[in-house]
Amino acid sequence: MQPISVVIITKNAAHLLPPTLRSVQSLSDEILVCDTGSNDATIPVARKNGASVIEEKWRGHGLTKNIANEQAVYDWILQLDADEIVDDELLNTLQNLDLTNEKQVFTIRRKNFFKEKLIRFGDWRKDEPFRLFNRNHAMWNEDFVHEKLVYDGDCVVKRLSGNILHKTVQSLEQYQQKMYNYGIKSGEQYFRAGKKGAWYKRFISPWYAFLYSYIFKLGFLDGKEGLTIAAMTRRYTRIKYQTLHNLQKTGKQ
Repeated sequence: MQPISVVIITKNAAHLLPPTLRSVQSLSDEILVCDTGSNDATIPVARKNGASVIEEKWRGHGLTKNIANEQAVYDWILQLDADEIVDDELLNTLQNLDLTNEKQVFTIRRKNFFKEKLIRFGDWRKDEPFRLFNRNHAMWNEDFVHEKLVYDGDCVVKRLSGNILHKTVQSLEQYQQKMYNYGIKSGEQYFRAGKKGAWYKRFISPWYAFLYSYIFKLGFLDGKEGLTIAAMTRRYTRIKYQTLHNLQKTGKQ
């Protein structure tokens, strides 16, 4: 076992958790699920599959992750989402990884799936997020969405061999709701940051985002799923700038 705490933030993820938890059971003796108000079977499913559970109020992606990470046993944190499965190559890499140097942060290639189809192009191409770090030298910023890992300037960034299998879309309805929520939260975050949204961005930016995803990033090569992803990117961008516009008109959130 490695001195790594696997930390997963959840809400209503009972249908996603079992394969994710099984994929890391041989890596560490601590898998910590931080639940943020589930009303399904997430907590009993987590415990049944070997995880310990804490419950916290949702405070946005970055801050909630930091709060959970502080309660972990080990300083090395493998941060996963409930729908992210560690493949065999990545598991082997993690099991044999030298962790004596704490000034390392690791990215992992993520393969994104639309239902059961692997997406190879468009917005989901070349996805390589930070997922392993030492909490003494790295933490998430407090952005409500699209949080970023902030780490000491002398840390070395490396990429691990292997992949995270990201089962990000289970149904079109779930995907639509997710992108709607992200659009609202991103608009609110822009407002809090004092960003200005020119009137034309509500009309031009969504179509630019669609064309960039579908044409320039070759999303059309993923077939109908590529078209759906580009269309959802357009919708997300429209909602983001419309939310920002509305907040700027009222002057408050």
